[in-house]
Amino acid sequence: MFLQSRIFRVWLAVVAVAWLAAFLRWNDLGFLAEHWYYPAVMVVGAFVAGSTPEGGGAVAFPVLSVFLSIDRVLARDFSMMIQSVGMTSASIFLLTRRGVDRSVFRPLLWWVPVAFVGFVIGMATLQGIRVPVIQALFLSLIMSFALAYWRGDHRGVDDHCRVRSARDVWLSVGVLLLGGACTSLFGTGADILVYTLLVTHFTMREKQATELSIVLMAALSVLGFAWRGLVQDELTDYQIRTWLCAAPVVLVMAPLGSYVLRRVPAEWILRAVVVLNIAQLLWFNLRGPTLEKSLWSLAFSVPLLLLFRRVLVHVQRRVEARAPTAAQSGR
Repeated sequence: MFLQSRIFRVWLAVVAVAWLAAFLRWNDLGFLAEHWYYPAVMVVGAFVAGSTPEGGGAVAFPVLSVFLSIDRVLARDFSMMIQSVGMTSASIFLLTRRGVDRSVFRPLLWWVPVAFVGFVIGMATLQGIRVPVIQALFLSLIMSFALAYWRGDHRGVDDHCRVRSARDVWLSVGVLLLGGACTSLFGTGADILVYTLLVTHFTMREKQATELSIVLMAALSVLGFAWRGLVQDELTDYQIRTWLCAAPVVLVMAPLGSYVLRRVPAEWILRAVVVLNIAQLLWFNLRGPTLEKSLWSLAFSVPLLLLFRRVLVHVQRRVEARAPTAAQSGR
């Protein structure tokens, strides 16, 4: 059942009470009514975050930054802030459910610090990139990934991420640093890159890789939120109030997405995500079309689509090559 874990039930109750106290102290119903679109966006965003390798920011960032023309920095920060509640809630649900093998999540003990280093480096070096370029890159990234993954014939076979060589370590470090840097621009992205690494190079099963990417993105969102608020001290009262508007939605919807992930064919969810991502990229280019938007979208989408397609074909060949060996060993 969805609420079978006592720890998860306690988490929901404690956070709900804390949210209500904070809302009454720093927010009001009038502000919520004026900014209804924040919780509305996260009904879908949080479900995506809990059931796919894409974080809630994959919906929140483009909707706020592209559709609603909200400042890119505000959209990035909101994505991290809201994921710090929603994806953390999904993570607690995953880690405390009955029968869970927590050893699967052990690599996160060193993955999270490495990804956070990438985030800090990205905050220091990448923030001057032009907004249309950032928007085109992000939308192309999530669209290319979802489309290539859906169309590819790929199925992992391992339940754990098995690091077998120094090459595996350095490849993981590179992807984690790049994922952290992406998060510094979009508020999400590390989960997509790490998931791709897990199902390709490490040939992990899709659901286990999805759960690992969810917990990674939850931890990175909490750290990014803390960095922006406590170290850089750049979060505004407006950002806190919009976060409070949407927090109760993601508190429930993200773990609900994780619950559904375990009970419905992944193909259904993938198709919905593909349609959503393609629609977002089309909207970006058709709303106020410019040559710059089109060129950047094309320049990012084609190479990324080919790259994701190639690595997914590679993993399928590796799995097929391992199949005869596994069959012989089972005799």
